[in-house]
Amino acid sequence: MQQASAISLTGLSKVYATGCAALSAIDLEIQQGEIFALLGANGAGKTTLIHAICGIVNPTAGSVRVAGMNVKDQPIAVRKKIGMVPQELTNDALERVEATVKFSRALHDKPGNPALVERILRDLSLWDVRKDRVMTLSGGMKRRVMIAKALVHEPDILFLDEPTAGVDVAARQAIWALIRTLRDSGVTIILTTHYIEEAESIADRIGVIQRGKILLVEPTHRLLERFGEQQLAIQLAAPLTVLPAGFARQGLQLTPDGRQLVYTYSAGNRQNQIADLLRFIHEHGIGVLDVQSRQRTLEEIFVNLINA
Repeated sequence: MQQASAISLTGLSKVYATGCAALSAIDLEIQQGEIFALLGANGAGKTTLIHAICGIVNPTAGSVRVAGMNVKDQPIAVRKKIGMVPQELTNDALERVEATVKFSRALHDKPGNPALVERILRDLSLWDVRKDRVMTLSGGMKRRVMIAKALVHEPDILFLDEPTAGVDVAARQAIWALIRTLRDSGVTIILTTHYIEEAESIADRIGVIQRGKILLVEPTHRLLERFGEQQLAIQLAAPLTVLPAGFARQGLQLTPDGRQLVYTYSAGNRQNQIADLLRFIHEHGIGVLDVQSRQRTLEEIFVNLINA
């Protein structure tokens, strides 16, 4: 059974007064309770797309529906459904951590909920600094405060623009765990990130945007299967000075030092391909010491897509 759409974009376009077309006829459905990663180079249109969904930017054409509501017709109701963590650090520097989080909840006309505030601060490893002024925190901790402020009014949809920028590895893992927990509770999460590992690790689906157009939208595992070619590195018992005749026709390449043969292949029929290849090499009297496989990463796929 297909999930309901949390966000529905139809023919969404945005042309600025300068003539710059930031978005061009985008059709996109983001399902309720999924983690959707939006990947794109700087200037690709990611921020404009998010701002259009949140009602910050008025589209030139097309429509945006959030939780079934038209953003243009019901902007206030839509805004209450959304939590947003921008890339820029915009915390009130003089406020104390706990106080600024509680204030964010009050801004959304929500009654006080100390237990919820405590849980969020603990989940984000901020409880021990709850009485500290935001200005005294590190950049990574300030970002976590912004996430806490976005979560405290219990939004159905959460936008995270570079959520772990400037955050250390341990804190990044904690934020990823929190994002998964939120997804499991039914929150829809849309994130932009420059950490390709982040999208690969936590996103259910990935969309790639380039020059204001969506190039593709795929489940993460399917994207890796579709474009994720693998490489076989075959370490030789003795180095070769040249690639033997017929080896190039088999798709084999020789590394510059002559110590490895490299074979690039698709995910399908890999066992038959590899077995036949190793038999071919053996029949030519070439000894093999070791065989290692490496799958093409999401980062490599992304770079190839936007440079195509």
